[in-house]
Amino acid sequence: MVVLKKLDSLKIEKNTIFGWPKKGKHTRSVVLMPLIKVNLLANHIMNTNVILNDFKIKPSLLLLPLFCLITIVLWLYHYGALTAGNYVQIQKNYFFFINSKLSVFPNTLYNLTQFGDALIFLSFLTILLVYAPKIWEALLSASLVSALFSKVLKTLFAIPRPAAVFDNHSFVIIGKTLNGHNSLPSGHSITIFTLLTVLIFAGMPQKLSAKIGWCLFMVLLGFILAFTRVGVGAHYPLDVIIGSIVGYISGIFGLYLSKKYNLWTWIGQKKYYPILMVLLLICCCALIVKIGNENLIIYDLCLISLIVSLYKITRVYVQK
Repeated sequence: MVVLKKLDSLKIEKNTIFGWPKKGKHTRSVVLMPLIKVNLLANHIMNTNVILNDFKIKPSLLLLPLFCLITIVLWLYHYGALTAGNYVQIQKNYFFFINSKLSVFPNTLYNLTQFGDALIFLSFLTILLVYAPKIWEALLSASLVSALFSKVLKTLFAIPRPAAVFDNHSFVIIGKTLNGHNSLPSGHSITIFTLLTVLIFAGMPQKLSAKIGWCLFMVLLGFILAFTRVGVGAHYPLDVIIGSIVGYISGIFGLYLSKKYNLWTWIGQKKYYPILMVLLLICCCALIVKIGNENLIIYDLCLISLIVSLYKITRVYVQK
């Protein structure tokens, strides 16, 4: 009913949408203006829903992830695995098992694991710059928080990666061999769950049953994508689990910061669209370089998504 009232307030003549108006000097304007107004109204309603969802972010949402982190620490302490060497050894069998099972689908696995790259995942969401810029305000804040967490924690723990500990012929490595001492937490897992957390709350349904289904689906999707890091031989299982929890916390912080401080409100303003166009062009160039190095289908799809978003933003910008 609210939507219908808003549509009525636009004073749109039925003939301009459902029929053809009488020919005249301003025929084109009569047809296009109402359609543009309807499009802008739809965008406004979508963005308003995102704003309303932001108000549901509460500190209590951090209790479960903090409980999970404390439980993991206590479990590691119980088995004397708080040192780097013991941390690796306690997961050795789990790592080899998961790696052997997931690596039977190398091409699929390697494509899916690219979602842990912020450039890839965010590129698929660029269309929301036009239709729901409020989501992007939260995504940017959350991404900065996750990058900070990832950098600090990786440096703090300095856990050697599987390729730096085990014989590289004893497990499957897909893609580049990573043998640094920055395994914990998984940066890809942090990125995946950071962005998915923002999307979970931005698109949260109203009904309880739908909420449960939505959350379960997104969490399951997140773990499928995150555990590809074990499948490609880059991380231990706990790296992925802890990274996923940290990513969730980053997403919550991003939603909170976006709502409280309005740091990125310029994103939704049309006068700043040229900046977005330049950034999208830069991302396209970066993807073309990636495609030149590794011709993955996920890169092709990502490039198509960027081009579509660039076209849409350009079209909206040039409209009067």
